[in-house]
Amino acid sequence: MQRPFLATIEQSQNGDRVRVEITIGFAGEVHRGMAEGGADPQHRARVVGEATLRAVEHLAGDLTEFDLSAVATSDLGPVRIALAQVREAGWSDYLIGSALVRDGDSATATAKAVLDAINRRIMLPR
Repeated sequence: MQRPFLATIEQSQNGDRVRVEITIGFAGEVHRGMAEGGADPQHRARVVGEATLRAVEHLAGDLTEFDLSAVATSDLGPVRIALAQVREAGWSDYLIGSALVRDGDSATATAKAVLDAINRRIMLPR
């Protein structure tokens, strides 16, 4: 089964603010999402996660909304991982995703953790 994939991440910083645009690919098409917020590492992870969810909502034809409940990075033994906790509007369950932080790239890992959380959810029939 084909699943959405992370195509690009574009980040631009202006002072203490950051703008993030995420592009995801699916079935030969691209879908973009954008978010803005604080540029410090903690807030930047949330901005990346929000932009990823906006791209997914675009893919879904804006038929659903997602809420990024939490994002974090953590050490797990010898590796660092990104974690995402997402809720879909109208559902009470939390969706959890994770991804390995490679080469210190927390933004890519955060976006992949968000996709990991929701990939099966958006591909299953309701």
